[in-house]
Amino acid sequence: MNGFQKDALKVCIYERREQMGAAAARDIEEEILRVLSRRSMCNVIFAAAPSQNEVLAALAASDAIPWERVRAFHMDEYIGLSASAPQGFANFLRRALFDKVPFASVYCMDSTAPPQMEAERYAALLQTYPADIVVLGVGENGHIAFNDPHEARFDDAALVKCVELDDVCRMQQVHDGCFDALERVPHCALTLTVPALCAAHAAFCIVPGRAKAQAVCRMLEEPVSEACPASILRRHPNAKLYLDADSAAALRR
Repeated sequence: MNGFQKDALKVCIYERREQMGAAAARDIEEEILRVLSRRSMCNVIFAAAPSQNEVLAALAASDAIPWERVRAFHMDEYIGLSASAPQGFANFLRRALFDKVPFASVYCMDSTAPPQMEAERYAALLQTYPADIVVLGVGENGHIAFNDPHEARFDDAALVKCVELDDVCRMQQVHDGCFDALERVPHCALTLTVPALCAAHAAFCIVPGRAKAQAVCRMLEEPVSEACPASILRRHPNAKLYLDADSAAALRR
């Protein structure tokens, strides 16, 4: 493993994505246990994407985490998909983690509800159960959650909002194998905002794959700005970025 620090952000680079996922899961496990050493419950926000497969599998296999003391949230959801659609992010996380371990509670966004009402409902939950940990990735366009560059606001007043997805973001869903054509990808979604994600005490950002190399380069080497929303993690006081050799390939050495 190689590592360095960019501003406040700790960066760890692993040769293989399996190593990266296992290392991130160990650190997330330690942070959950740290929270639970002080309080009865821990609130965790999870990303839903194939880039998270390794870390979610490792977490699901953990026998050290008392999941019955963990509340689970997710960070974005398409608007208008049927509740049973396999592409739904809540359904992805149910398959990968939520149905595999005995969480105290799992709070999912409803893709079929009136979007603004659902945004307000979910924001109220986040206010009731403030996030201790966020487990997230970075999009090909540099987004975190569905805060695409044209939608991202570092000073957003909302915790959850409705957004329109840009074509790079929508095409990533095709690259990831979630949809078979761009025209099938929804245009709008609900997302936790940048301030909602950054409010978590600890952030663990897992970003494998050659398709993310340019986004990672922009995140770490360009100025912190909404043009690359993920760059805000460089200002988070307790954030860690996990890369594999492919996603780190464009970084200057």
